[in-house]
Amino acid sequence: MKNLILGLLLGAILAFPLGINYGKDRPLLSNPFETKPEITQRVKQSTDKVIEEAKEVIHDATKPTKEKHK
Repeated sequence: MKNLILGLLLGAILAFPLGINYGKDRPLLSNPFETKPEITQRVKQSTDKVIEEAKEVIHDATKPTKEKHK
């Protein structure tokens, strides 16, 4: 019983980083906790795009009231 628990524990410890790398499509033996700086750039670009689209939607939504008050 002791060997079974020890085997499960060691298996989980080894499988966790391998599973992270497999999920991120990286080589299995690379560092699973390494963060790439390009991720922050992609997040910034996507938030800028969302903000611009939101500005356009707000502008289009308020256009009839602006024309009405002129």
